[in-house]
Amino acid sequence: MSIYETPLSPTPRTTIKRGRARARSDRADLIDVLASSRICHMGVVVDGSVRVLPTAYGVDLEGPDRGGSLYLHGSVAARSLVDAPAGEICVTVTALDGLVLARSAFHHSMNYRSAVVVGTPRVVTDHAERVRALNAIVDQVVEGRSAHLRPHTRKELAATAVLALPLHEASVKSRAGDPVDDAADIEVGGVWAGVVPMVETAGTPRTASDVEPNVAVPEHVRAISVRRR
Repeated sequence: MSIYETPLSPTPRTTIKRGRARARSDRADLIDVLASSRICHMGVVVDGSVRVLPTAYGVDLEGPDRGGSLYLHGSVAARSLVDAPAGEICVTVTALDGLVLARSAFHHSMNYRSAVVVGTPRVVTDHAERVRALNAIVDQVVEGRSAHLRPHTRKELAATAVLALPLHEASVKSRAGDPVDDAADIEVGGVWAGVVPMVETAGTPRTASDVEPNVAVPEHVRAISVRRR
């Protein structure tokens, strides 16, 4: 059985109780959500206070952690990363696919795919894994970008903290389709209802002013478009 065929293993914390019809049980759905965004939100307790921070992330489905590894990074001075390994954190990733406009405010919704990953992260200290993790984070933002960059310097690596969160304990929810209106509202009629699809697009790359005139925009940058649904 491949990793895509492996079912999610819900724990009491990741067993969806509300809106169970929207729960997804295949690990392929988790992989899809993780591949569909460039940013996640990390929830961590710092000095007894909950903080939810937006940050870039990377994924290695073959990573050494149970279920694969989700990598996070930041400054070694960041309290959110310093405190995270002392407890548990929660990372969420959401892809917005559409605005669901119903005949009543109550039934308005969104079409989306979302994942929640919880667990205790570990500090990545192995040099080779740190490099792989940082490259994975860069490639999550722009596919194939890391292969075109110079190697990380010792100074950069010393200033960067890298955490790995196991992908084992996770839940996935999604919604798709039309509004679900009350029969009475449908019968009355006269109000438009439907879905406005939402997609991520990219504009034309703008070359930095200090780039030599003979250096063209590389193909992997030109290829940035709607990479994710």
